[in-house]
Amino acid sequence: MSDVRHVLVLPDRDAAQEAAEALGDRFTLDEEPQLVRDALAGEDDAEDAQWLVVLTDPEEQLDPKELDEFAGEWDGWREEP
Repeated sequence: MSDVRHVLVLPDRDAAQEAAEALGDRFTLDEEPQLVRDALAGEDDAEDAQWLVVLTDPEEQLDPKELDEFAGEWDGWREEP
């Protein structure tokens, strides 16, 4: 078993929450996705933050290309490891 994680970068909290909820409908997940606020360098304002949806994939069952397309539906992307 490996410690594979996928990180989806989304433009705001609402998009991240919607995407996290929709992930379970589209993909088989071992754990709930984690939402993480990623403040941009030097910025304190929540408006200047990206949101990350972190997925663990110990069995490496999630297709990175499908996750990238999924994130694109919310104007986001999958971060390359």
